[in-house]
Amino acid sequence: MERGFIQIYTGEGKGKTTAAVGLAVRAIGRDLKVGFIYFHKAPEEWGYGELKILEEIGVKVHGFAEKHPHFFEDAEEEEIREETLEGVEFVEGIFKEKSVDLLILDEIIISVRDDFLKEEELLELLDKKPEEMELVLTGRGATDALIDKADLVSRIENVKHYFDGGMEGRPGMEF
Repeated sequence: MERGFIQIYTGEGKGKTTAAVGLAVRAIGRDLKVGFIYFHKAPEEWGYGELKILEEIGVKVHGFAEKHPHFFEDAEEEEIREETLEGVEFVEGIFKEKSVDLLILDEIIISVRDDFLKEEELLELLDKKPEEMELVLTGRGATDALIDKADLVSRIENVKHYFDGGMEGRPGMEF
């Protein structure tokens, strides 16, 4: 690609990661190299079917700061910040190597929303993105500055969700 853009999928609705995964599948189908880095997800705990299939189709998948205090009582905020910064450093390495055409940073916006990463730190990272690489950020609570920096922003709205009636997440549908 001559020019890659910055895309953000944010909002309170279901489907942010799903949209990013769909884009990854589309890119693989066009022989592009794809990287998928997730934050604040614990595959050992919940399984996340998308991670399994992404690896099977050739996507390089890595995870950082897998615990989040919302789901894990023993999660230490300082440790989560350190692990998030390790993820940022890892992304910088991918930027230098230019080893993928599309890089997805799944739930990294949560890192900013919940103060594990400063908004300025993420904006500085975005400034380092190689011109030809497409970059996707997902997560609830994208700040105005992140939205201004992005080339494409989709805000996914929750109109109605079965969670509101007490239904829990289901394998294959929510994870």
